[in-house]
Amino acid sequence: MRGRWTILAVLFVARAAMAVQFQSIAAIAPELGKALNANLADIGVLIGLYFAPGIALALPGGAIGRRFGDKATVLAGLAMMLAGEALLCSSTSWSVQIAGRLIAGIGGVLLNVLMTKMMVDWFAGRQIATAMAIFINSWPLGIALTLVVLPLIQAEFGIAGAQIAVMALIGAALALVGLFYRPPDHSVAPVSAQAARLGPPVVWAVLLAGLIWAFYNVGFAMIFSFAPSMLVERGWSTAAAGSAVSIALWLAALSVPLGGYLADRAGSRNTLLVASSLAFAALIALLWRGSPVPPTLVALGLVCGLPAGSIMSLPARVLAPATRALGMGLFYTVYYATMLMAPWLGGRLALWTGGAGAALGLGSAALLACPLLLWGFERRLLVQARTAPQAS
Repeated sequence: MRGRWTILAVLFVARAAMAVQFQSIAAIAPELGKALNANLADIGVLIGLYFAPGIALALPGGAIGRRFGDKATVLAGLAMMLAGEALLCSSTSWSVQIAGRLIAGIGGVLLNVLMTKMMVDWFAGRQIATAMAIFINSWPLGIALTLVVLPLIQAEFGIAGAQIAVMALIGAALALVGLFYRPPDHSVAPVSAQAARLGPPVVWAVLLAGLIWAFYNVGFAMIFSFAPSMLVERGWSTAAAGSAVSIALWLAALSVPLGGYLADRAGSRNTLLVASSLAFAALIALLWRGSPVPPTLVALGLVCGLPAGSIMSLPARVLAPATRALGMGLFYTVYYATMLMAPWLGGRLALWTGGAGAALGLGSAALLACPLLLWGFERRLLVQARTAPQAS
């Protein structure tokens, strides 16, 4: 059976494998730092390097898929992820570690851009909101799985054992995509270069939407990248810290689709976006400042996924079908550029203050900026509405 829900399951596993690989550094950061003789800022660099190729590849990613085919490009991306992880496993040399993360990141950005397009190809006009909510959940579920399982594997089999486990999951995703994915029967009409151009108001609106999505993810990333290390500093074991933080991510798997449902039902998606972003920021700050860990993490999990659907709906408000490929490439370029710098900056703040919790303060501040960015986005929409009649 190769129906669209089977396709969703295959792409879900592939994106979850990408999440596991991204999180694999932070999940075993204390032990990895000892093995590599690296501090928290160095670990932050390794985490952020996974996103570095996206700055250059997000915009041309769609064109690469059109040239070589979506399936072939995704398979090549998974192969690069596998090769990058193999490099990480082969040596503790810092230059090899950097090369491995960059190679894996190139594969990851190809997956991120093209699999979103593949999802739209299969589900456009047919339960796409439900399908995208499930698809987005592959990321927090993959992160949560990594936080729970990888420290246990590392404790039993060492760092190499944890890296081999990541390789095995990527290999399984490669096999699933190769065996089960096929393009939908319908085809998309070609778009002229003139029709695909973005006007200045649209460019600014997409940039602001990309920043909102990026800053929202900075809040997320600071939790799963640095909260385990913060808890270890407070006397928790690595495995216990990872399991505790994963509570928020398991619950996020429920709050993401709930947020999408509420956004569709609510009179104003912006109200939900602003309220949930502010609540998310407040809960991160409380966790950083020493509130009781389990209840705070439960509350975080119930709140943190609520803005996702509203944020991801923003590009659709400004992008016509003809401009979606270029617009989403720009959207993801902003996301990758921000996510490259955020872990490094979080690590530097942790070193400067002497505690990993300072990185959570950065995540809280990023979320507080989201309502201001949304205000700018809405202003750009007004500019676009005023100029549209003149352009026609």
